[in-house]
Amino acid sequence: MPLPTRILNLLFGRPLATSEERAEHIGPMAGIPVFGLDALSSAAYGPEAALTLLIPLGLLGVRYIVPVSLAIIALLGIVYLSYRQTIEAYPQGGGSYTVATENLGQGPGLLAAAALMIDYILTAAVGISAGVGALISAVPSLQPHTLELCLGVLVLLTLVNMRGVHDTGVVFMIPTYIFAGTLLIVIAAGAWRTVQAAGHPTPVVPIPLAPAAAAAVSWWLLLKAFSSGCTAMTGVEAVSNGVMAFREPTRKNAKATLTIIIVLLAILLAGIALLCRAYGIAATAPGGQGYESVLSMLTRAAMGNGWFYYVTIGSVLVVLALSANTAFADFPRLTRAIALNNYMPHVFMIRGRRLLYSWGIYVLVALTGLLLIIFGGVTDRLIPLYAIGAFTAFTLSQAGMVMHWKRQGEAPVRMFVNGFGALVTGITTLVVFVTKFIEGAWITALLVAGMILFMRAVKLHYVRVGREIDLNRPIIPAEVAEPIVVLPIDRWSRISEKALSFALSMSNDIRCVHVVTGEAPDPFCDQWENLIAAPLRSASKCVPRLVSLKSPFRYVLQPVVDYVLEVERETGYRKVCVLVPELVVRRWWEGMLHNRRSDLLKVILLMRGNRRIIVINIPWYLEGSE
Repeated sequence: MPLPTRILNLLFGRPLATSEERAEHIGPMAGIPVFGLDALSSAAYGPEAALTLLIPLGLLGVRYIVPVSLAIIALLGIVYLSYRQTIEAYPQGGGSYTVATENLGQGPGLLAAAALMIDYILTAAVGISAGVGALISAVPSLQPHTLELCLGVLVLLTLVNMRGVHDTGVVFMIPTYIFAGTLLIVIAAGAWRTVQAAGHPTPVVPIPLAPAAAAAVSWWLLLKAFSSGCTAMTGVEAVSNGVMAFREPTRKNAKATLTIIIVLLAILLAGIALLCRAYGIAATAPGGQGYESVLSMLTRAAMGNGWFYYVTIGSVLVVLALSANTAFADFPRLTRAIALNNYMPHVFMIRGRRLLYSWGIYVLVALTGLLLIIFGGVTDRLIPLYAIGAFTAFTLSQAGMVMHWKRQGEAPVRMFVNGFGALVTGITTLVVFVTKFIEGAWITALLVAGMILFMRAVKLHYVRVGREIDLNRPIIPAEVAEPIVVLPIDRWSRISEKALSFALSMSNDIRCVHVVTGEAPDPFCDQWENLIAAPLRSASKCVPRLVSLKSPFRYVLQPVVDYVLEVERETGYRKVCVLVPELVVRRWWEGMLHNRRSDLLKVILLMRGNRRIIVINIPWYLEGSE
């Protein structure tokens, strides 16, 4: 096995045959890290995002985190019920795009698609940035290397995900369960101490006191806190998009995975909110003097500064950085579904060596890397914004399910669940958009609009191509004729001999084009009769026509192209076949020792040609032994 192949197999795993797809399917245990990392990790920054906006209320703001979190959990429960029904109705993968397109039409479907794609790109960038940011807060000396660390995590995620869904689930299983397990222990220990202390526990290690109140409570402030806290719900849709990744029974395994993810997330959100209130833990200003994350203070208050604290915070850092994996799991599936309807390039439907839709991963990596570079690896300002895409998708998906159940004639209960969910998430979308408009939500709206325009342009292109190339009649025998063959020859060689032999086998109308660049007699023109014309004539073969073109400015390619276009214009219906001889070397560096006129000639002919001009390569392979 060649060394490059061994390296590829080591990094990405051996190529998988289509028949091996079943082995790549996963169960709930692997499905949680593959499709639930984004949702679970949001427990690390969702409550903190809400608490940060409540800082002006001082200790009173800490008390309001409980009702705010309970409202988010109630909304989470509504979305959960809706997506359970979506999984049941769309076992082939019923993300917002599929549901909205089939039940509401192409317009709402494209809106859902654009919102989700932008949501996944932001999820990847923000997840990586948040993880690296948490690492830097623990090790400040790494601050100058923020961007390099973010790009390094992006490369790591790419390598792992290119190995396939099954291997990704296995790799991410340990950090995911350590993260969930340690936080559940922190919540259980904190709850026990709270009960023992009649609701007023004493922190094991002193924590910063909440600042004095600097503002009064207002509905606007609470709505802003709620909209920021709703970032904890991003990634909930991932399971419904990836139903086909689960082993049989797919519906049962997908719903079990979704249930576990939602229950864990609800426990984490409720536990963090209740313990923050019990211990009086308020957020500290991000980037300010003495900043410490809410989870760090909560863990110290409940468990102290021992080894468990470092294990917990370490798992939080790792899972935050890896939370972008949800985007890697779902973005390629989404782009593939859109491409099936001709709204995205068809390259997104191609499956790679590990049965992945690899081009979706490539584009996600490129756009995420670009976003990280633009923001220098610090994308905290984007955290509240990508909730807009998620809630837009939630709303359209549930509205689409209402129409689905209506057409199916199902029980009104299902329609009510999805209808109520669409109403609630729709209101939440408006709240998030209005409260975050000045902070950059308008950018998200513009990106969504731009993405919709792009997808419509792609669709129009495929419609135009289909209209031009579709054929519903038999072949017309009268149009079957030998082509006019044009063969550029610079000198007589083995390469030109092979090309001429091929030309003689396909047509009796052959034009050998030779460009003369100097005033002196040209050797090839003098050799034509002896080397080519006479031997062919004596063998009663067709003798090609020699076309000698003079180029006073020493251009070689342009005269050939002009001649080909002139021949095409003069002929009526016959095709013009241009044979392009070229030398093919065995080693990459040898290619730099030869001119690449043949490549350039093909490019020019393809760009300036038309339907009746055909370009054929005639390669001559240079043997390595010689």
